[in-house]
Amino acid sequence: MEKGNYVLNSVEDFDVGQTLECGQCFHFKKIDENEYGVVAFGKLLHIKQENNFIIFYDTTEEEYENIWKNYFDLDRNYSEIKKYLLKKDNKLKLAMDTMWGVRILNQEFFEILISFIISQNKQIPHIKQIVATISRKYGNYLGKIGEEEFFGFPSCERMSDISLEDLKECKTGFRAPYIMDAVSKVCDKTIDEAILKAANMNVCLENLQQIKGVGEKIGNCVMLFGLEKREAFPIDVWIKRIMEFMYFEGEVSKDEIAAFAKKRFGKYGGYAQQYLFYYGREMKMGK
Repeated sequence: MEKGNYVLNSVEDFDVGQTLECGQCFHFKKIDENEYGVVAFGKLLHIKQENNFIIFYDTTEEEYENIWKNYFDLDRNYSEIKKYLLKKDNKLKLAMDTMWGVRILNQEFFEILISFIISQNKQIPHIKQIVATISRKYGNYLGKIGEEEFFGFPSCERMSDISLEDLKECKTGFRAPYIMDAVSKVCDKTIDEAILKAANMNVCLENLQQIKGVGEKIGNCVMLFGLEKREAFPIDVWIKRIMEFMYFEGEVSKDEIAAFAKKRFGKYGGYAQQYLFYYGREMKMGK
């Protein structure tokens, strides 16, 4: 099928920049205002938003239907999610109104697992640099957008051939042994994506924590962004500050926050977390 520009119009509750820049993915580059190069599932996408139009450059309708529609979660009714959450808690309204276009991406499990292991004690630009370096060194070349080159994230099998020293040369630091352990456990099916998706939250998290360096925060990120478990509520320093600022009179434990979020937001905890995380970061709340 010949490629062309696939255009969507009047898409509600979706802003490309907000969705990509909100800290849930790391394999993209900003080309211009509201214009990005995105790598996922071994494909390169050139995407741009102009008012209510979303332009998927050099994309067939089949690619959009089979890859990008699900990747950007465009089949889901976010208006209903927002209504549900606002009934539970109207304190979210300002965050939702400000970050109205954030959607939770449906990303590749293995890349998300490695990316969030890398994320420990790293800022988003640094995480993106390391993901880009690993992809450039060991992934497949996918093409160019302007002068920018893009590479796919390497498979588990390809990464099993990478030495500890090679990983450290990619600036992974103390995370290199954790990455190697994750690669080993995914390749030998000790950690199996299908089993994790079918498991309940507690069992899934327990399994993920078998991997060295994976604690509750990283495990919840992987469940939310790589395993479609939308009730997951990752708690990092930002979320802890924001939740304390909005819901508690002073400092509380992460366990208290997790219990509160589970009771307050329920099955849509992950959506509430994304609105709060991005909003709090943009507004510099809790500093």
